[in-house]
Amino acid sequence: MLDGLAEYGYWGLLLASFLAATILPFSSEVVFAALIAAGMDIWTSILYATAGNALGGATCYYLGRMGKTEWLERWFKIKPAKIEKTIEWMSGKGAVMGFFGFMPVVGDVMLVALGFMRANIPVAMLTMTAGKFLRYLLIGFGTDRIIFWF
Repeated sequence: MLDGLAEYGYWGLLLASFLAATILPFSSEVVFAALIAAGMDIWTSILYATAGNALGGATCYYLGRMGKTEWLERWFKIKPAKIEKTIEWMSGKGAVMGFFGFMPVVGDVMLVALGFMRANIPVAMLTMTAGKFLRYLLIGFGTDRIIFWF
């Protein structure tokens, strides 16, 4: 499936990044690195990957905001106890915790928890997007350096 998404260029990367940022177990880094290795523009790749990942992160936030724990448990295998524990840990830290939404596994749960907490939407979305941009910036230029060495 990952190879198939890379064939669609930037739009495949956008979709891969979106899927990777939702609660679904998916990795966009393979598509991202494949496009950079194929000679696609690194900055355009970073922007498409960030946009897709931010949209996926916003989806997690709004899933949490809906407050349907039975949906999250049934379809995405997120236990209510895990969300409650994350909310307790994040109490007092606020919407700026959206920055850490780029982290594998826990980042998705953090964004869902921010939605449950009704965190400030503009701050949560801005910090989340900044974290995801920084992540793809580091991965992109790291991949570019590795390709340059070989």
